[in-house]
Amino acid sequence: MRHPSLLVGVLLLALLGCKPPAEKPSARRSAAVVTDPPMVVPCQPGKPGGRLVIATFGDPKTFNPITENESSSQDIIRLLFMGLVVVDTQTQDVRPGLAHKWDVSADQKTWTFHLRKGVIWSDGKPLTADDVVFTWQVVYDPKINNVTADLFKIDGKNFEVAKVDDWTVKVTTPDPYAPFIEYFGSVAIIPRHVLESKRAAGEFEAAYGINTPPAELVTCGPFNLKQFKPGEYTLLERNPRFFMVDAKGQPLPYLDAVVYKVVPDMNAMSLAFLNNECDVHENVRPDEYDKFRAEADKGKFQLAELGVGLERGFLWFNMNPEKDKAGKPLVDPAKLKWFGNTKFRQAISFALDRPSIVKSIYANRAEPNYSFVSKANGKWYNADTPKYPYDLDKARALLKSIGIEDRNNDGLLEDADGKPIEFVMNTNTGNVVREKLATMIASDLKKLGVKLVYQPIEFNSLVSKINNTKDYECILLGLGGGGVDPASSMNVLLSSGFTHQWYPRQKSPATAWEARIDELMNQQIKELDHAKRKALFDEVQHILGEQAPMIYTTSPKSYSAYRGNLGNVRATALSSYRVTWNAEELYFK
Repeated sequence: MRHPSLLVGVLLLALLGCKPPAEKPSARRSAAVVTDPPMVVPCQPGKPGGRLVIATFGDPKTFNPITENESSSQDIIRLLFMGLVVVDTQTQDVRPGLAHKWDVSADQKTWTFHLRKGVIWSDGKPLTADDVVFTWQVVYDPKINNVTADLFKIDGKNFEVAKVDDWTVKVTTPDPYAPFIEYFGSVAIIPRHVLESKRAAGEFEAAYGINTPPAELVTCGPFNLKQFKPGEYTLLERNPRFFMVDAKGQPLPYLDAVVYKVVPDMNAMSLAFLNNECDVHENVRPDEYDKFRAEADKGKFQLAELGVGLERGFLWFNMNPEKDKAGKPLVDPAKLKWFGNTKFRQAISFALDRPSIVKSIYANRAEPNYSFVSKANGKWYNADTPKYPYDLDKARALLKSIGIEDRNNDGLLEDADGKPIEFVMNTNTGNVVREKLATMIASDLKKLGVKLVYQPIEFNSLVSKINNTKDYECILLGLGGGGVDPASSMNVLLSSGFTHQWYPRQKSPATAWEARIDELMNQQIKELDHAKRKALFDEVQHILGEQAPMIYTTSPKSYSAYRGNLGNVRATALSSYRVTWNAEELYFK
């Protein structure tokens, strides 16, 4: 369970023509790491060996689990590190991980984790309470930019994380934190003995970068980094010091290696899988369903039909009023005035012909979406959020009410100062769906009299534009990862959040509605009664629908394909990694 991250090309999985190092025959495996107590995974015992090939069209930006905030990095990092607990993504059950048990006080504010003795880092050093405490010192360090801290504050106050002894950690929260065990417990633990000096030198954000030699990237997850070649592949090898075993005592993971290989775009991803060049295709596009169904029916592979997923695709405008280092406004003041007006954003939403998008791009295997929470998340979805069905007349009326209309009968709208309504929209290259979607959005807005200039750019450059330079006008992307609980969206919804897309890291809420969302999110995180907590989060969803800082497009149905000889597959739409969320359990039959 991870915090939401920018979703690259709607999940990354693909394959390239270049070849990674040749696979060696499986060597005799070392004995399982002995821990007290042992960590026995409740999976079907599998067969050791083999290399799983996964496809992607984006390189990781970092291997640092604290600073990452994009799925291209998370794809790899999730296989390198572990948390105190393990969440079964399919069932949402919480199991012990690095901690073998935990206790909570009667007031629900003090949690005690008891670590599993004998767990070791990939370099052979013991993993202890010092590593856990150090991890949280890094998370809460104000000099280190990361999204994780946003999820673990109550009314702006940090949790207190303290060492009791080498195998015991006590965590005290300012108030009860409703999803504590699955969220706090899932944060990746990092090695103090490797990274403490980096933090002391002010170099932590650069630590575990993509140029880190694999031997220096010490991990505790099921796999280690073996080799990274930008634009070609990332090769992971099984971690022989990983601490999990199956019911027969066989050490996990079963796989010898996992390879993420790079191809140009989503079409190449599909072709690679259909050509039997990779083992998993986690995101079969709805418009490809018929082709994949026909091949699956011939027995070539398994096709999982998972229903509507959790991913949310949307566009947003840059409403950041700040200036760059040279003193120049990040956004043209005239455009900032448009973007910051609720009626402008509502008008844009009314102008999107979502039914045509569903039909043309998704072959009717999607639904129009107007909500921050997907229908797939039935536990938290608010069906009563404001809707924006396609209606150009309503869109024009809203714009006219704020002084925007076609003043010279040239078919283009102008504001009260005569400035044409025109803006640039960026999204990532290589994503066929977004390319088509951007083209349709531009066409829809042209009918309204708005000129949209579509400029796709490489994903990691796009992320840098969003998070670092902030020099953009409009972005078309999505949120993925995270979990079903509202806590996973604290970094997006709080005005001070790192991923508060339209205006991040606000020192104080820029608007009254953002202040109200802050208040509601801080209340819901402390509320242990589900009905009361949902009522609070329902209001958050209603405000987001009414204010439209994120203009949603569609909710596509989820499909995944995988080889029939892959064992322990438990595919689910509740994860971005629909097939490989339990990669340590997968094996070739």
